[in-house]
Amino acid sequence: MWYVYILECKNRSFYTGITNNLERRLEEHKNGKGGKFTRAFKANKLIYSEPYDTKNEALKREALIKSLTRKKKQGLISGNK
Repeated sequence: MWYVYILECKNRSFYTGITNNLERRLEEHKNGKGGKFTRAFKANKLIYSEPYDTKNEALKREALIKSLTRKKKQGLISGNK
């Protein structure tokens, strides 16, 4: 199982990523071992995730979410897909 996830950082920005182990990846972000962006802006909390059967599906969805405006990401997070 793969997951696409969105974190909210302490500066209120969003970080979108994928992983096959959501708990481990969140710990990495919180401990400064995640991506360069979350090391710089400090991951605050998980605010959204979606499960996928394959890495390829997750990568495609991640790319789509990253291309969304902040307003559209907020809609996705609040349940207005």
